[in-house]
Parts: sequence; structure tokens; C-alpha cells
Amino acid sequence: MKYAKFFQFVYLVFAALFIYDAISKYTANGEIAYPSILLGITAIFMFFFRRKFMKKFENRGK
Repeated sequence: MKYAKFFQFVYLVFAALFIYDAISKYTANGEIAYPSILLGITAIFMFFFRRKFMKKFENRGK
């Protein structure tokens, strides 16, 4: 159970890395890195999805 709580924050770390990658590519070359933006948004979505799922799972056990 503790691992699941830890890994939901890993999604935020990956989101920050992908968004940083997209921003750095844009400032360096002027190109928009759509895959990095898409992966960053997906990681943020997964963080909130996993967080909501964990709360439902904890409430079911009580």
C-alpha cells in the first residue's frame, strides 16, 4: 500500500520532466514537442486518477 502512494507522486516527477523537455526544445529550436506535452498531460492525469482510485480503495476497506 505504501508503494502505491509513493508511485502516484512519481507521475508528477515524470510530468515535470516531460514538460521541462517540451519547454527546453521550444526555447532552443522553436519547435513544439507534441509528444513531450502529451506525455506530460497524461502523467498529470494518471496522478489524479491513481489518487482518486486509492481514496476509493481506502474507503472501501473501512
